[in-house]
Amino acid sequence: MSRAEIFRRHVAADPANTLFRFSLGQALWTGGDPGGAIEHLQFAADSKTDWMMPRILLGKCLLAVGDKSAAKTAFADALALAVAQGHEEPEEELHTLLALL
Repeated sequence: MSRAEIFRRHVAADPANTLFRFSLGQALWTGGDPGGAIEHLQFAADSKTDWMMPRILLGKCLLAVGDKSAAKTAFADALALAVAQGHEEPEEELHTLLALL
């Protein structure tokens, strides 16, 4: 059973669980399904305003499906959190990603 299938089962049992939704989104992204990951990463980002990682992955998924405008918003939100939280490596990555847009 794939990692995505494991987390699909967890999400089916507890759809409001933010960690399950983030983990499913991450597994879908890693497994090559960025479109499928968007809903779950958006849920995770919306559920916790100071959580940077779902926003970074959400932006990457949105970029992969061609929604540059929404990707830019997700990356900008993640960048603000990276700066505020002192995460230097994600901050550098986000500057690079935003420069590509």
